[in-house]
Amino acid sequence: MAITDIKAYAHLTDEDIDALAAELDAIRAEVEESRGERDARYIRRTIQLQRALAAGGRIALFASSSRLARIAGTAMLASAKIIENMELGHNVIHGQWDWMNDPEIHSTEWEWDTACPSAQWKHSHNFVHHKYTNVVGLDSDVGYGIMRVTRDEPWEPWMIGNLVYNLLLGTLFEWGVALHHIETEKIRNKEKTWAQAMKDLRVMGKKMGRQAGKDYLVYPALAGTNWKSTLKCNVVANLIRNYWAYMVIFCGHFPDGAEKFTVEEFENETRGEWYLRQMLGSANFNAGPVMAFMSGNLCYQIEHHLFPDLPSNRYAEMSVRVRELCEKYDLPYTTGPLARQYWQSFWTILKLALPDRFLRATPDNAPETNSERRFAETVPLAETNGDTSGRRRGLRTAIRQRMTTAA
Repeated sequence: MAITDIKAYAHLTDEDIDALAAELDAIRAEVEESRGERDARYIRRTIQLQRALAAGGRIALFASSSRLARIAGTAMLASAKIIENMELGHNVIHGQWDWMNDPEIHSTEWEWDTACPSAQWKHSHNFVHHKYTNVVGLDSDVGYGIMRVTRDEPWEPWMIGNLVYNLLLGTLFEWGVALHHIETEKIRNKEKTWAQAMKDLRVMGKKMGRQAGKDYLVYPALAGTNWKSTLKCNVVANLIRNYWAYMVIFCGHFPDGAEKFTVEEFENETRGEWYLRQMLGSANFNAGPVMAFMSGNLCYQIEHHLFPDLPSNRYAEMSVRVRELCEKYDLPYTTGPLARQYWQSFWTILKLALPDRFLRATPDNAPETNSERRFAETVPLAETNGDTSGRRRGLRTAIRQRMTTAA
């Protein structure tokens, strides 16, 4: 099932993990010390671009009786919403730009263009998800409380609807993200009362009302006789934003190789093991500069989980050094084309709708669920680490050896 001993799974010693942590701490320190005008210029220009696209889109949709205006307006508005949510809202709320001491671009002041209030997002995402990343039973992002994405969760009949829940979540992503804070799984397990949930819902309801009113009442009304076509374009723009955000998030958390962990492992972990859990529990996807920007640089999900409060425009350069560390410590660096990463996530959701008896791989050696027990039948790498090459033999070598043995 989930990993219970991260050192054994990674095939690293305590000394290895401490050394890895020191090297990652050095990367953090260098980026923190080098933050400056070019970073400030980047975020300010991003804000200017986003606001220009939003204004241009709204203005174009006032003339939405024209097909060209509808297409241009919807494209600009969808792009503005994606940039605001991904590169601005998500990253600003993480505190990535707090070092500037600019009240306009500060995590305590930013309220983003989505249904989830920033304050609730800080708890459910910044605190819960980033602290308990992929710890089964603690990180509610593992399946979002409505889908089965790991065999560590026993199958129940309602899980047969995995594919339907997945489609609904993608379509209604901004609303699903907001409702995620309610923590329905905790309510089902009686760890949270309905009175507490209703308090959260009241705060959430105000923000949802403002979002719906802005997109589906105010701006369509301002378009006058074009209100109906403007309303439809706003719906389409929100759907584009929802599907894109959903795909980016899923490609960073559910492809093969994004591992899960037990509560026991979390409770005993060191700082180095926390770093290692972020590296093994996250996945990237290949992207050029434009796609990286439009994903909020979350194509570098590994780097984001290692350094969630460092500026996102630095993730590309940090990824080079993180890859080098993975090579040095013989660790996987999980990445691939966007389509492949999403297909792996989708396939996991589809097959785990079924009871385990219909699945082929073992609970300890499945593409979406692994543990250190998958290596029980292989020769311990400690016996091969004395070769003269000087190359460390770690998890990547162990996986290759396991595959050779299985074949």
